[in-house]
Amino acid sequence: MFYAILAYHAKGVVESWTPDEDAALMDDLLKVHDRLVREGRMGPAARLGPTVEARTLRGPGAGTVLDGPFAETKEQLLGLYVVDCADDEAATEMARQLRGANPTAVYEIRPIALYVPGAPLSP
Repeated sequence: MFYAILAYHAKGVVESWTPDEDAALMDDLLKVHDRLVREGRMGPAARLGPTVEARTLRGPGAGTVLDGPFAETKEQLLGLYVVDCADDEAATEMARQLRGANPTAVYEIRPIALYVPGAPLSP
């Protein structure tokens, strides 16, 4: 079963890291990522841009675009992983491995009801 693991961080924390601190954390995370990819359990992963660049589309019809994510928490969504796990316990263990590399993050684990892989993205 596919799960989404959503990574949250307190606003401003990630942006406060020096380039060296960020690179060191990403190096640790990539070690976990690479192993999970080799095991065939890691799908797409993305680090999102800062929340100040986020917009929300809501409302009837064509909707209205508003600035910001309007989350009611101190943490903001930083990124996400799509992973293939046998059950909730396996998905939780995978999130623990990610948290081991990024211990100040909060990880939300959700089963994916529908997964439609898209075309590969080029940077």
